[in-house]
Amino acid sequence: MPADPHNPVAAHEMEGDYRPAERPASLDPVNARIETVDLVFLMRLADTLNTTLDLETLLKSTAELLKSLIPYKLFAVFLLNERQHDLYVRFQTGHGPEMSRVRIPVGKGVVGQVAMTRQPILINDAAAESHYVQLNLEVESELAVPLIVKNRLIGVMDMESEEPGFFRPEHLHLLTLTASRIGQAIENARLYTRVSRQAQQLEVLNEIAVELATILEPKPLLERVGQLLRRLIEYQIFSIMLLDEKGQTLVTRYSWRFGYSNAPMRRIPITNGLVGAAVQEWRSINVPDVEKDQRYIPLNAETRSELIVPLFYKGRIIGVLDLEHTKPSFFTDQHERILTTAAAQIAIAIENARLYQAVREQERQLERDIATARQVQLRLLPAEPPRHKNAELAARFLPARTIGGDLYDFLSYGKGRGAIVVGDVSGKAAPAALFAALVSGIMRQAAQQRPTPAAMLERLNDALQERKLESQYVVMLYAVWTDETRTLQVANSGASQPLLCRASGTELVKVEGFPLGMFPGVTYEETSVTLESGDIVAFVSDGILDAENAQGEMFGQARLEAVLTSHRGKTAATVADAILSDVTRFQEGKERFDDETIVVLRAK
Repeated sequence: MPADPHNPVAAHEMEGDYRPAERPASLDPVNARIETVDLVFLMRLADTLNTTLDLETLLKSTAELLKSLIPYKLFAVFLLNERQHDLYVRFQTGHGPEMSRVRIPVGKGVVGQVAMTRQPILINDAAAESHYVQLNLEVESELAVPLIVKNRLIGVMDMESEEPGFFRPEHLHLLTLTASRIGQAIENARLYTRVSRQAQQLEVLNEIAVELATILEPKPLLERVGQLLRRLIEYQIFSIMLLDEKGQTLVTRYSWRFGYSNAPMRRIPITNGLVGAAVQEWRSINVPDVEKDQRYIPLNAETRSELIVPLFYKGRIIGVLDLEHTKPSFFTDQHERILTTAAAQIAIAIENARLYQAVREQERQLERDIATARQVQLRLLPAEPPRHKNAELAARFLPARTIGGDLYDFLSYGKGRGAIVVGDVSGKAAPAALFAALVSGIMRQAAQQRPTPAAMLERLNDALQERKLESQYVVMLYAVWTDETRTLQVANSGASQPLLCRASGTELVKVEGFPLGMFPGVTYEETSVTLESGDIVAFVSDGILDAENAQGEMFGQARLEAVLTSHRGKTAATVADAILSDVTRFQEGKERFDDETIVVLRAK
């Protein structure tokens, strides 16, 4: 009978002559040849196993090494899924692409029998074998050996041939040798893969913590969450559902399906579905096969497995992360642990974005309120100054913020007489404006009695004492102009003293007093000034005198005197504009820190 070409030991060996147990190996040339082949093969196998920790490379190199001695047609390495108690194809060559989807339960078929019994199986007539499952109609012979590491089954190595009687005992011997060595290498490679994946996962989790903290817009935030999580878990469908204000309904805020962002507005009560169960039970839910779970709501016909993780924030659930896949049992315990870790950071980021949006909305509302308040404040100010035969008046007002605490007013005292008011309320913005409105209302009511300037300040002080507010006070200049006599009566409650500019020079109208609202029972002095034609009296708030430039210098009285002197022959409006323009140039674009108010009285 001719030599068997498939025999790796010797071409001259005759069928049935291979009996390794009949005589000592050292005296049997066939056994000696086998030992030599074994030694060479094991050395080459050791080199293969020691050169890489990449599982794919490891299995491919092993398959090529085996093929150099056993010219098989089909080869596959199955690994055990302990959770599902079945075997999946981790590596294959010669099979079609559909082989990668094959899962074999332990105990079924040749591979399943090897996994169950932990014993190798050699079949040279597939049709006659009761355990054989015919995945390929052309296969006639099969050889399968278990992969065992530390007395634990991790998988099965399988060879197939389209020739009957192809595999021989020496092939079984060689494959068993390979299995005994490669099992630990596979475990090392898997461990390396897990460690590498964990390092990558930790990197992504850190990126989630850092990056999500900087995104404060809800839509970009949720989109980025989906992108980052896909680097951790290769889901096919993903949704972020958040509880509504009542906490009874989950609402879809972001959805991703098979590569496309799609967010249909779905509302699911927490009493329904797997997502509702995760909220009610306060725990993650991992369903291997949704078709076998009565709680599942079939919203996606393709879904087979689903993982839901609640989003916790400060002891309450704000929503869920929902991942789905078309493969059953796709999501592992490791996936659940990763997603639970990420969910903590995601929940914080979502709440931060919500808080930011709430603050933004409050700011927008406040801006609208302030704009309305500004309109009200401007309407409280006189539209234009009164006209007199012997004097002209002009006023300018520039708040440091949208609304200010300065006030000015012109009050009628009858024909040819009128009051000029310039005041400054403590503080700025809305509180100061409201207090200014209060003062203005009291003052207008009291003006109906036409009190003297000193009497008006005393009445205002008493009224503010009755309505006393902590740390609120008003400084005010109150003057009454009598047009016929060109006389100006002035009282002061702590405001900047008026500046009188005559042809002979400038001087302060010296009159002082305590701020309104600070002390009870205060009396105020007043003084009178008679103006000549061309004389100017400037009433200014401290925002004018205290205005600073970039060097920290204040505008001060001297600069104000210079403006008045250089514009003495001009109209009151021109003088007021000149003061405001000069102050603005002086500040060199530096932000105003106080309201700026100017009232100019010029005798004709």
